[in-house]
Amino acid sequence: MSKAELKKKIFSYDFAIHELVLFLDTHPTNKKAMALLEEYRKRRAELVTAYEERYGAFIIKPCDTPATGCWKWLEGPWPWENNFMEG
Repeated sequence: MSKAELKKKIFSYDFAIHELVLFLDTHPTNKKAMALLEEYRKRRAELVTAYEERYGAFIIKPCDTPATGCWKWLEGPWPWENNFMEG
């Protein structure tokens, strides 16, 4: 899967997750929606992991220490050095 395809899938899951959260605000006991939300969150996390293994950080995450390895975003290009949506 290309960089652009991964981003598109992640953004699709972001949208679906947001919509499910809104639905659950008014239907908090809907177990089917809750299960779907958890499934989508898990799938999104898998896609983000796949993206980060291939292309570097997808989002900036909080770091307690440089030893956690999350300072790697410093090694890649800065946002203005590439076109984010082109892949």
